[in-house]
Amino acid sequence: MKLASDWKDYQVIATGDGEKLEKWGKYVLLRPDPQVIWHAQQDLKKYKKLDAHYIRSSSGGGQWNYINKLPDEWTIEWKGIKFIIKPMGFKHTGLFPEQAVNWNDLIDVIKKANRPIKILNLFAYTGAASVVCAKAGASVTHVDASKGMVERAKENAKLNNITNIRYIIDDCKKFIEREIRRGNFYDAIIMDPPSYGRGTNGEMWKLEDNLFDFVMLTKKVLSDKPLFVLISSYTTGLQASVLSNILALVFGSGNIDADEIGLPTDEKIVLPCGSRGIKIWKN
Repeated sequence: MKLASDWKDYQVIATGDGEKLEKWGKYVLLRPDPQVIWHAQQDLKKYKKLDAHYIRSSSGGGQWNYINKLPDEWTIEWKGIKFIIKPMGFKHTGLFPEQAVNWNDLIDVIKKANRPIKILNLFAYTGAASVVCAKAGASVTHVDASKGMVERAKENAKLNNITNIRYIIDDCKKFIEREIRRGNFYDAIIMDPPSYGRGTNGEMWKLEDNLFDFVMLTKKVLSDKPLFVLISSYTTGLQASVLSNILALVFGSGNIDADEIGLPTDEKIVLPCGSRGIKIWKN
């Protein structure tokens, strides 16, 4: 397992009973986590510095219960890169800190390429990976179907004085199909597809059923001098070896790194946060 252990503005304080207690900058949040199936070693709801608790509703969804008044949003930093944090619906904050495992690798690969790199970031959410790659010198096309998330991505880029990102509000599959027809190619592809989703015309997306064909489609927009392809997944039960197999079958074996990724906790255990597979081509 690879750990995102180089955070200074974020930490997992404690876990248990389906929840995780986290410090985001100055503020402490308690949120649900489906991976946490063990009992807590303390009553997390009584943590003295707790600022807000996301409570699930029995009818679906949920809401934030604010113990202390919080700003609408605030920022945290990772290696000099700033990200906006904002408690949102469905327990989210706009950032997945475990992805720092990937960010370290992407920065290293982009800088070592020593050439202009065009990156396609699919299901790109609030743009953390887009900002990281752009900061490392790549030009990025950021694609997400949610207008609100793309607006947040623009805010994260502006916060870091980043201008080399192109934003597309679109269904990722439909965008790729258009890029194939247009003859546009990219040197690297990042994707963090959801477990479930529904397209603009009611099309159903289920990761286990659709991921392989989707990755096959992305191969058609990969340049003849590729740098990397990265697949991330938080879907419970989708093992890293599955991502490794997909990358090998679609892009060829060799230079594939597939791992579980996680976050260290103050309890001296690891919070699992899904898996990733990355194939890197030698320049």
